[in-house]
Amino acid sequence: MSNEQAVRKSFANQVAYCRANGAPVTANIVEAIIAAIDPDSGYGRAVLGWAGDPLPDALPLRCAGGFHALYLTGAAPELAAVYDGTMVGDDAAHAVAAVIARHEARLMPWLDGPPQTNETGRSASYIAGLAWLVSQGLPHRFELNEIGSSAGLNLMLDRYRYDLAGRTYGPTDSVVSFAPEWRGPPPPEANFAIESVRGCDIAPVDLADPAQALRLRAYIWPEHVERFARLDAGIAMMAARPVSLIQADADQWVAEMLQGPQQPGTVRVLMHSIVWQYLGEARQERITTLMEAAGRAAKAERPVAWVALEANRETYRHELVVRYWPGDGEPALLGEAHPHGKWIDWRAT
Repeated sequence: MSNEQAVRKSFANQVAYCRANGAPVTANIVEAIIAAIDPDSGYGRAVLGWAGDPLPDALPLRCAGGFHALYLTGAAPELAAVYDGTMVGDDAAHAVAAVIARHEARLMPWLDGPPQTNETGRSASYIAGLAWLVSQGLPHRFELNEIGSSAGLNLMLDRYRYDLAGRTYGPTDSVVSFAPEWRGPPPPEANFAIESVRGCDIAPVDLADPAQALRLRAYIWPEHVERFARLDAGIAMMAARPVSLIQADADQWVAEMLQGPQQPGTVRVLMHSIVWQYLGEARQERITTLMEAAGRAAKAERPVAWVALEANRETYRHELVVRYWPGDGEPALLGEAHPHGKWIDWRAT
């Protein structure tokens, strides 16, 4: 398969993924971009000649983020009808082509780095996973370690309030709360304490920097307006009390994390959401090897667990999968969830 064929296939996959997850406007934008690209332009050569693997590199979303940033800053008002969903198909592609011609220099830098998505709604799946671990007999205290933390908004999951099918968790006075539509049986009723939360990202976002905050907003799918309000609330909470977030490669950070001291009676948890696909096979394999080795060495007083909410690129669904040790360490599919927290389809019993 040529580079261009792989790129076009990745765009088609992203369009299908967006439509399957309630994002028709984003699907329209992605579809219009690939239709509008002039292969003889600098932008066209950069996109269609992409040297890496365009799907795990999230090339379509890098492109979409650049266009959304232009729209959010008012630099491309002609995209208004595209972003309100009234302009589609060839008309949308023509509008996008005009924006590429006028703003190629501003669009090019968006190809240089991976997308940054930091949706706090995913933390509800984390919480459900922790409750399930307690129901399996693990200790009620957790040390949480997240890879792909972006700006660190999900590192504040212990500051949010959750109502999961009537099961409530978190502080009652939180300014950020989640009550996703719940499908299936309720999650376990479990009390637990989060002793510590820390994370890493290959390119952490500093929300105190307006340019970086814009970058995060640009990667929010425009049809999901509630996410913008949650981001604003999260920025305020982060300013009041920052989190423990560092720049690091995920596999190296996991290796160092697993070597650190672990308090007895505390579950050491690796967690991540919608990041696995961006790591590449080599990092995925190393992290899996590290976690399984830590699992084999785990003791009852120092358990290890792995909580992941990741996309199945064949079904376009997001699966909440948990593993823990001591035990067989086999992946347990607890359910599926909307990528931005609108609903959780719980399968565990």
